[in-house]
Amino acid sequence: MRKPSLIAASCATLLAFPAIAADVPVIVKIPRLTVEASGKIAHAAMDACRKQGIQIGVTVVDRSGDAMVVMRDTLAPRITLEISRQKAFTAVNFNAVTSSMENRFSQPFSVGKVDGLVFSAGGIPIEAAGNIVGAVGVSGAATGEQDEACARAGIEAVQFELETANL
Repeated sequence: MRKPSLIAASCATLLAFPAIAADVPVIVKIPRLTVEASGKIAHAAMDACRKQGIQIGVTVVDRSGDAMVVMRDTLAPRITLEISRQKAFTAVNFNAVTSSMENRFSQPFSVGKVDGLVFSAGGIPIEAAGNIVGAVGVSGAATGEQDEACARAGIEAVQFELETANL
């Protein structure tokens, strides 16, 4: 007796949302950042900081926040790896430059207190043809503004390819 009622409930649900069922595709195409592009971004970010005499850690993550490329310059402290990862993770999950969120979550028990999130300058989302495909995070400079400038330099290294991606 329970199976017919379950089938009836399922049919009733489908009938209640006919426009949704007809218009929703069965698959979703999701653009992905390649490991080659991730490597170019990381190297360009590191090179930009090196030109200023700054040793950094840099992480490029995919749209899910999983690391694609992680690099630490020779003299950069080990902690720069974790901070750069968290900046990139935060930027991709909020689809926002982390410097724009520095004061947004400062109250107790706010989302800013969630482990793994860092709301300080140095994390920037990466977009291709209007789609978020990842983020880059940089840590190790004396200021967050320097971290962010190096992260931007990383993205600029592949900016043309990102803007002209055929998605």
